[in-house]
Formats: sequence, C-alpha cells, structure tokens
Amino acid sequence: MKFKNFKRIRTGLIILAIIIAFISLFVSQSLVNDLSREEYAKMEIFAEAYRTLNAADDDTELNLVLEVFKGNRTIPVIVVDEESNIVNNTFLNIDIRKGDTLAYLTSYAERMRQAGNSIKIYFDDNDETRYYEVCFDQSLLLNRLKVYPYIQMSVVVLFVLIAIFALLSFKKTEQNKVWVGLSKETAHQLGTPISSLMAWSELFKDKYDDPLIDEMEKDVNRLQMVAERFSKIGSMPEPVTADMVGVMNGVIEYVEHRSPKGVRFVRDFPEPPVYARVNSSLFGWVIENLCKNAVDAMDGDGVLTIRLREEKSIVSVEVSDTGKGISKKSWKSVFDPGYTTKQRGWGLGLSLAKRIVEEYHKGKIYVNFSESGKGTVFRVELLK
Repeated sequence: MKFKNFKRIRTGLIILAIIIAFISLFVSQSLVNDLSREEYAKMEIFAEAYRTLNAADDDTELNLVLEVFKGNRTIPVIVVDEESNIVNNTFLNIDIRKGDTLAYLTSYAERMRQAGNSIKIYFDDNDETRYYEVCFDQSLLLNRLKVYPYIQMSVVVLFVLIAIFALLSFKKTEQNKVWVGLSKETAHQLGTPISSLMAWSELFKDKYDDPLIDEMEKDVNRLQMVAERFSKIGSMPEPVTADMVGVMNGVIEYVEHRSPKGVRFVRDFPEPPVYARVNSSLFGWVIENLCKNAVDAMDGDGVLTIRLREEKSIVSVEVSDTGKGISKKSWKSVFDPGYTTKQRGWGLGLSLAKRIVEEYHKGKIYVNFSESGKGTVFRVELLK
C-alpha cells in the first residue's frame, strides 16, 4: 500500500467518523427536544388533573383524572407546597430506597425546581401565596436518549481506531516483506562476486608480496561481513550473550582508521567485562552507523566518545560527538527512512539502526541530548 493512499484512507475514515458523529448528535438532540416538549405537555395535563382532584367535591367525575395519574409510568413527579413540604406523600416513579426518604425527596424536588421543571397549581387565582407545585424530572427514556449519541460516537471512534491500527499493521507487514526480500536478494547478489574477489586475493598473495594486497583483503572481508549482515536482516537471528567491548572494538577501530585525523576517538569502557544479549554482526552495524554519523556531524574536527555502562536491568551505550547538533523537533524524525542532511546521503543508516535495536534486540535507541553547536548524544539500551 502506498503511503499517500494510506493517508487518504486514514483521513477519509476520520472525516466519516466526524460526519456520523455530527449527524447522530443532530438527530438525537432533535429527538430529545421533541420528547422534552412532549413530557412537559404531559406534566401540564398532570398538574391540571391534580388541581381538579384537589378541588373535587362529591359530584366531580374523577375517572379521567385517575387515568391521567395511571398513565404516567416513566416521569418522576413530586408534589410540594409553597413551603417545599411533600404534599400527602405524593411522588411517582422515584426510587425511595435512599436512606432518609423525606430529606432525599425534598432535595430531589429542589433540584427539579432549579432545573425549571415545575408547574404551580394555585388554590385561588387571586392569591399567589398558597399553591402546590408539581416538580418533575426527565424520564429514564429521555436520559438514555441523551447518552446514546455519545455511546454511538465512542463505538464509531473505536471502529476508526481499530481500522487505522489494522491498516498500520498491514502497511508495516508489507514494508517488512519488502525489506526482508530486498535484504536477502542483496546478500545473494553480493555473494558470488565477493567469493570471486576472495579467490583472486588469495591468488595474488601467493604470487606477489605487496602490502596493498593485505589491505585489499581487509576490504573484501569487509564486503563479506556486509553481505552477512544483509543475510541476517532477511532472517530472524537469535541474540547470544556476548562481551560488549569485544563486539564494539573492531567496528570502532575500522571507523577510526577511515576517519579524518582531526577526529579523536575516546572509549569510555568499564574495567569488568559487560555482557548483553546481542547479535554481534548486526549490533556492530548499529555502532558503525552511529559513529559514522558522528564523524560526519563534526566536519573532520572534534571528539567522538563511546561510553558503555552496565545498569540494573540493561546495558547502555552512548555515542556522543561535538558536532553541529540536531534541532529538538527532529529528534524523532532522524530515525525516519530517507531523513538526511547530507547531499549524497540515503537516510537509511539510523532507520536501519532503529530496526536492528528495537525489532531484533527488543531494545531502545533515541537521541538523549543535542544542542546546536555543542553536539549530540545517541543512547542505546539493551537487555542483559
């Protein structure tokens, strides 16, 4: 899957989720408003029925009034007087298992009144000091309807997140297949000419006594090691417990001999051996990439320090330089494939190092410190 296509799909899913959320909120809010108006109208009828009941005499027909009372099975109702006292224990559709029932009902009625859900019933149209007040709350159905769109939005958001995660996993799997295939093919293509070069090197050593042949042999062996690394990236090599000083020294010496004279290498290694579970060939590649980047950052003049430490549950390696530094906003992006500040760089070295450390060694690699003009510190953490 192309990266642009993935971004389009991800953006499309997010936009779709937003549209669904807005439509759901709009429709649900419309239903809530309609139901609220309907419930208020029912309470007006209820209040009128209660007024009729309160003013009834022996000749008053109460069948319709009683039907109104029976018809309310969902809306919580409390009737209070002008002093907020509960009238004749009149309350409907309320759970009274709340300890101090009277205090609870009084408090509940006050909350209803403050919410504007009350209708006054006056005994005398000319006297507004004596009245009953029908206090009511929203029904269980209305409360559920208010919560429903948020539940729906949560489900939609969860679905979008799962879809994006699945796409990311698919994209990563696809990249891994390409990476592994390319690595194996590279190792295979390098194998034949390297074998031929090794044979020619042995032949020249037998016929000529020239120190340049030894140097050529070193470079051929170097090519052989590169091919071996690509071959191991194409598989899943098992790490083994190794002496970290021994793993790193050969690589550091190789980079040091090919670096400008103005770059001074400092090894800060502890006296007792430090062991960690690594694949020596692949981890050596990580150290090589970090050292080469440090050398390039110093433009031929500076100090490169490789520090090895054994901590509680990890072994840490820090590669620091006195070069140009990296802006803080780029501390993470330096590990992205293609990121480079060199005119001829491919931007794959640190990306490869991150893959080797995190996927093959289950460790961490990150920029621990960097400041413009002062240098950069890369830190690698490995399990013991």
